[in-house]
Amino acid sequence: MQLVLLGYMGSGKSSVGKLLSETLHYDFADLDTCIESSEEAVISEVFKDKGEIYFRRKEAAVLKGLLSEKNKLVVATGGGTPCYGTVLDDLLAEENVVTIYLKCSLETLTNRLFDERKDRPLIAHMDTENLMNDFIRKHLFERSFYYQKAAIILECDALSVKEIVEKIIGKLF
Repeated sequence: MQLVLLGYMGSGKSSVGKLLSETLHYDFADLDTCIESSEEAVISEVFKDKGEIYFRRKEAAVLKGLLSEKNKLVVATGGGTPCYGTVLDDLLAEENVVTIYLKCSLETLTNRLFDERKDRPLIAHMDTENLMNDFIRKHLFERSFYYQKAAIILECDALSVKEIVEKIIGKLF
């Protein structure tokens, strides 16, 4: 079984993915890290130098490659991964893949991301929580259609990483 974590930036995909993979004795892959390794550049540079279309194509290809290589795998995707082309439909069509949406409220995402914005080039320039809130609200409006198609949807606001992992395992087995 392959588990693919979906959700907005700051929803906890990487943290949950690491603990979930350790708990299940699965391999773990962070899609952004895999792309950075392949491109020998950080995501923000790939976006700037090659553009979003190039990045999204690369992201789709790297994800497809990861899923073709390993059976017991947990993948933390980028926030926009399921929204490009046929990526989500391809994931949903795979019998061995379970998609999991880590759903966080606008308020939770705004609080988390505002505090860690310096580490995220896409939002580093946002100097007020209102700007951050508007930015996230727009993205959630655009992306929710895709996220909501996941096989498992978990409300994560009041849960720790450990509790999220326990809930995922409870739904899987």
